[in-house]
Amino acid sequence: MSQLSDAAKELLNRPLPAWATTVRQDGSLHNTVVWVAVDGDEVVINTAVGRAKERHLSQDGRVSVSVLDPDDAFHWVSVSGEAKLETEGADAVIDALAKKYLGQDTYPYRQEGEVRLTVRITPDHVLYSAGG
Repeated sequence: MSQLSDAAKELLNRPLPAWATTVRQDGSLHNTVVWVAVDGDEVVINTAVGRAKERHLSQDGRVSVSVLDPDDAFHWVSVSGEAKLETEGADAVIDALAKKYLGQDTYPYRQEGEVRLTVRITPDHVLYSAGG
């Protein structure tokens, strides 16, 4: 297991779009833009049941999440590890992410009947560049 440095956490905690890479059933890679947070030493993203990330992670828990500082292309962090999916508290997580990224108290794009999932990533590998 690799640890997130304070500087890596600081970058991940900024309201910057991240991208998550999951593994499709055929072994090919799938990238999506995500909102990201840090909870202790875990990286957290959120999705909904039935979406590609949930389907892929249910089959293969390997995931990578990366963030690039738009002000410095050499300041970035990439975290890879094993994902754990949780439904409990997932609505609160997406609402917190909506507050971080949109300044709104609740997630405005929730679909009726949608079941949210928190994806908790325990870092196995952390790559961090402080930039130039």
